Amino acid sequence: MNYEVRVDTIGHYLDVCMVYEANDIMKDPVLLKMPVWAPGYYLIVDYPKNLTDFQATDTKGAPLKWEKVEKNGWRVYPTSSSFEIRYRVFADARSVAECRVNNEIAFIPTNGVLMYEEGQKEHGVEVSFVLPDNWKHVSTGLQALDSSEGKIQKFHANDFDELYDSPVLMGNHYVEKFAFQGKHYELALECPDGLEESTFREDVKKIMASATEMMKDIPYEKYCFILLGAGGGGLEHRNSMACYTSGSFRFESEQSYRAFMNFIAHEYFHLYNVKDIRPIELGPFDYDKEVFTPMLWVAEGFTVYYEGILMRRAGLSSSDDFLAFISDYIKTIESQEGHKRMSLRQSSYDIWLNFFNFGKNGKDVRISYYDKGPILGLLMDIEIRRMTENKQSLDDVMRLLYNRFYKELKRGYTEEEFWNACKEVAGQPLDLMRHYVDTTDEIDYAKCLQYAGLALNQDTWQLVRIENVTPLQEAIRKAILSE
Repeated sequence: MNYEVRVDTIGHYLDVCMVYEANDIMKDPVLLKMPVWAPGYYLIVDYPKNLTDFQATDTKGAPLKWEKVEKNGWRVYPTSSSFEIRYRVFADARSVAECRVNNEIAFIPTNGVLMYEEGQKEHGVEVSFVLPDNWKHVSTGLQALDSSEGKIQKFHANDFDELYDSPVLMGNHYVEKFAFQGKHYELALECPDGLEESTFREDVKKIMASATEMMKDIPYEKYCFILLGAGGGGLEHRNSMACYTSGSFRFESEQSYRAFMNFIAHEYFHLYNVKDIRPIELGPFDYDKEVFTPMLWVAEGFTVYYEGILMRRAGLSSSDDFLAFISDYIKTIESQEGHKRMSLRQSSYDIWLNFFNFGKNGKDVRISYYDKGPILGLLMDIEIRRMTENKQSLDDVMRLLYNRFYKELKRGYTEEEFWNACKEVAGQPLDLMRHYVDTTDEIDYAKCLQYAGLALNQDTWQLVRIENVTPLQEAIRKAILSE
């Protein structure tokens, strides 16, 4: 299956041509599917709603019989060993999971544009992007098939999961390529205003270096930072990130810049935690329906925790900043009634109901794993350090999961395998932590935090340091706060 994608900047469309070639004359119909959601974006988007003008022909242009059989399925009846499919995709959304085309750029999440054959997602695929006459760049984490900078640029994916995990930015955006720690990188910026006066380049390298130091491995050869204009949201990918920004690298304050870099650290660390270290349900993907897992509190919540950790280790925030960072999540959870009605584990399942659910009673009946997940990240880090006299930590759990399941077994972990990994690192089960994940029982902050020489002021919900601590308490506190 080879694709060609052209851009209609006037009508805000992507024109797609797919050539399907088989080894022999096909006797059976071919079912083509388009995903209805994007991994990491836990919402049914129903991409086929944007598709129009579907056509099927043989290689000589004669029409073929076809029929729509599902909301995201087209059955084609070929008469030879190859055929062509053409269709258009409307692209006028401002989202990290949906397409946008205007006079200057085209942002293309490929899972919302390109079809796969039912049961054949493991096959390799080539995609050609045709640039309009006045456009210069195609930026993506996909592997380029040649080094040309021409009007037709070709890329390869080993399978459709890789293809759908690789968004594309086309246009006249700012492009800067660089090498770091033996890998290749590309900055693709829709709005580079203020970049030259900022420390962004140096700071993002510090974040990447901190992540590499922790995980002891870099699982890609090329990584692309796709930073879009003013808007909201970001989406992680194994070989790239796609994030909206404020539209400028000129920030009102140091605090607002630090919040932006936290955002970048979060999406970057996701290439380890959720793309490589992943719940077993998250890949290979079923793109037809919701994929449920009880472990998003690890995939997302721990990533929030580690965005704060990486910022601290990179020297981009202070230990007080980190304490304030975690304190904000504690305040959010503890000041809302929802933590008494929804467990952290349940929030992983119900994200499909609540991703953009802003109902008036939300704070009273539910929580977000983005808020409670980092709290458990801190408490589990402290607990493992306590159990091992500060010889092991949550870092060791993450490395164990990465090496055993991603690198050795080449699959995700089950819920029980996650808790067994924690037990293996700590030397004993983390029963209390699991209880806090599985239930709505109140967290005993005084008990859990004291082991790191910390306490919680329950009037302000701020984390504070305890005085007159033991050497072990002081060592754990210094390790977590990178002091």
